Amino acid sequence: MRIHITNSLLEKLPDFHIEALKIQVEVQDSKHIDDLINQTEQNIKEEYSLEEVLNIPLIKEARDSYKLLGKDPSRTRLACESLLRRIVKGNSLYRINDIVDMGNILSIQTKRSTALMDINTIRGDVFIRIGTTEDRFDGIGRGSINVDKIPIYVDDVGPFGSPTSDAPRTMIQATTKEILLMIICFGPEKHKEHKKLAKDLFANHCKIGLIEDIEVVKMR
Repeated sequence: MRIHITNSLLEKLPDFHIEALKIQVEVQDSKHIDDLINQTEQNIKEEYSLEEVLNIPLIKEARDSYKLLGKDPSRTRLACESLLRRIVKGNSLYRINDIVDMGNILSIQTKRSTALMDINTIRGDVFIRIGTTEDRFDGIGRGSINVDKIPIYVDDVGPFGSPTSDAPRTMIQATTKEILLMIICFGPEKHKEHKKLAKDLFANHCKIGLIEDIEVVKMR
C-alpha cells in the first residue's frame, strides 16, 4: 500500500503532508492506560481555556487550511480540535479500546488530527484529495458528514475518512490485527518528531508487533 496526495490538494495546500505507519496490534480494553488518559486530560484542562484552543499554533494552522479550501472550520470542526474542546469543557474522553484511545492521546499531544483504521478493510492504495458534494459519508457515531471542500481519504471502494471524522467501514474492532495510522499535517513543522512520538506511545503502552513506515507520494 502507498498513500498518494493529489496535485489538486497540494495546489491549494502546498505544505499538506501525511506521516503514515502500519502497525501490528492486539486490541485490548483501555484499563491499563487509564492513568495516561487521565493525566493527558488534566494537562489540557490546566493549560487551555476554550478560547485558547483556537489559538494553539497547529490547530490554527489546520483551521486556516480549511478556510483556504472554502470550509468554515467552526461548522465542520477538525477531530483534534473537537477532542480538545471536549476536555476543556470538563468532559472525559470516550473509552473505546486501547488502540483507538491511544490514537486520541496522540492527537491531543501532537495537536493534529490522526486517523486509525483497520488496514485490512482498505482496498488498494489510499488517495488524499479534496472532497466534493458527492462525497458525503457517515462518520463514526455522527451520521452523515459533509466533506465537501476538505481533505478526504479514498480507496478503491470510496471515501472512508477525513481530518474531521472517519467512516465505520474501516474502524478498529476487537478482531483488528493491523492498523493504518496517519498523522495529518497541514504545515511543514514537527513531522518526524510526531511520527517518533506515535511509535513511542504505541510501543510503550500497547501490545504491538512490527511497525513499518508507509510510503507517501505527492502527485505533483
